[in-house]
Amino acid sequence: MASEAGAQCFGRDLEAKIQEESGQMTNVLIIEDQPNLLRSLAQAIKEAGMEATGTDSLQQATELCKSPVDLIILDLMLSDGSGLTWLQQFRSQGHSALVLILTAKDSVEDRIAGLDCGADDYVVKPFALSELLARIRALLRRDAVTSSAILLVEDVRMDLLNRTVHRGSARIDLPQKQFDLLACLMKQPQEIISRQAIAETVWKDSSATWTNVIEVQINQLRRKLHIQGLPAVLHTVRGKGYQIGGIR
Repeated sequence: MASEAGAQCFGRDLEAKIQEESGQMTNVLIIEDQPNLLRSLAQAIKEAGMEATGTDSLQQATELCKSPVDLIILDLMLSDGSGLTWLQQFRSQGHSALVLILTAKDSVEDRIAGLDCGADDYVVKPFALSELLARIRALLRRDAVTSSAILLVEDVRMDLLNRTVHRGSARIDLPQKQFDLLACLMKQPQEIISRQAIAETVWKDSSATWTNVIEVQINQLRRKLHIQGLPAVLHTVRGKGYQIGGIR
């Protein structure tokens, strides 16, 4: 009992940390057509410190997803359609909410189909409520880490984990030093970053300001970020430093 209480306390602490970092409570949508199970899940999720909304209808779920949803618990066999088909459509429309499938369909083929259609996890009924809550915490923790690794300034998107950069739909390949230089700027969007700060952060050497190495790398980076028809996004502020975003 003591270990279970400790796990519950850890779960509440984790959820509180996620909420503190994001500035809002986690919203969970439960799509389940067994009324008793729906009520039990909603109660457990609320007791874990999250918001919970439930429905037994895929049609209503579609309407509910027009408001922000962080995580969806999805049954696959519902009275008004297939949860799997709904999930495929949900992902095809660009929705990125976490999806945990909760179903009695337990074959390996079913699990593979669910994950291939865009689910982030797959739990088979019957299940232990404590395990389900642990899986939810794990998904939220993973999502929080992933989100913190994404930098977005105007239409430039940088993934620090996968070390990729896109401007709009165009991928931009950068060598390591230019990637680090762009990251330095994007971590402080619309702020002027001095050459001294860049030298110390990117080159780990304050003497880099005495050469033209920073200007050379900035100019190369600016050319790579230039996309025909799009406004400049990387700016030189004469006498002060460099800035990404914010100038029109």
